[in-house]
Amino acid sequence: MNTTTHLTTVDMVLRILAGVGFGTLIGLERQYRARMAGLRTNALVSLGSALFVVLSAFGFDGGDPTRVAAQIVSGIGFLGGGVILRDGLSVRGLNTAATLWCSAAVGALSGSGLYLAAAVGTVAVVAVNTALRSVGHVMDRAPDTGKEAPSRYEFVAVTRDEDEAHVRVMLVQALSRTAFHLQSIGSSNTAGGQVEVRATLTSDGRDDRGLETAISQLSMEPSVTAVRWDVLTARDEEDL
Repeated sequence: MNTTTHLTTVDMVLRILAGVGFGTLIGLERQYRARMAGLRTNALVSLGSALFVVLSAFGFDGGDPTRVAAQIVSGIGFLGGGVILRDGLSVRGLNTAATLWCSAAVGALSGSGLYLAAAVGTVAVVAVNTALRSVGHVMDRAPDTGKEAPSRYEFVAVTRDEDEAHVRVMLVQALSRTAFHLQSIGSSNTAGGQVEVRATLTSDGRDDRGLETAISQLSMEPSVTAVRWDVLTARDEEDL
C-alpha cells in the first residue's frame, strides 16, 4: 500500500515538473524576444494547467480530467484576450495569446502524463515562433498578386458596461479563426447607458459572408443587444 502511494506521489511530481519545465522552454524564446508574456508567464500557465489536470485525476475519486481540460481552454481564452488588449491588438499581441494557449495545452499534456506529446508540442511551438518568423516577414514583403483589392470593415456590438470585456474577448476569439485582420478596437458610451464596442477589420478581398459567419455567435450572445457592420469607403476612413 505504501509502495503504491509512493509511486503515485512520484508520478504526480513528475507531471508537475514536466509542466513547468516545458512551459519554461517556451517562455525562454518569448523572454529573449522581449514579449509581454515571457518566461514566468508561460511557465506559470503550463504549470497551472498541469496542476488542474493532476487535481482532477488524483484529487477526486472518479474524476474526469477531460472536463478540467475543457475549462482550461476557456480560462486561457480570457487570459489571452487580456494580453491582446494590452498590446493594442497588434499581430504581436495575437501571437502572444496563441503562445499562451499552446503553453496551456503543453501543461495539460504533462499533467496527463503524455510526456512525449508535451515534448513534441514544446518543440513545435518554439519552432513556429522562430523558424516561421522569417517566413512570415518574406510573405509580408511579397507583392500582392491577387485581383481583389483589400477591404476594410467596421463592426459594432452594443452591450452593457459590465459585459464590455467579455464581448471584446469573444470578438477577438471569433476573428482569430478567420482570414480577417483586426486593426483596432475601442469602446464608447451611448446615450442609453450602454457601451459600443467598435472594431476595424481588414481582409484581402471582399468577404461579407465570411464576416457574418465569424460574428454570428457573438450576435446570439445574451449580453449583446445589437450588432452591425459596414464596409469602409475612402471617405469613411478619412473620418476615422
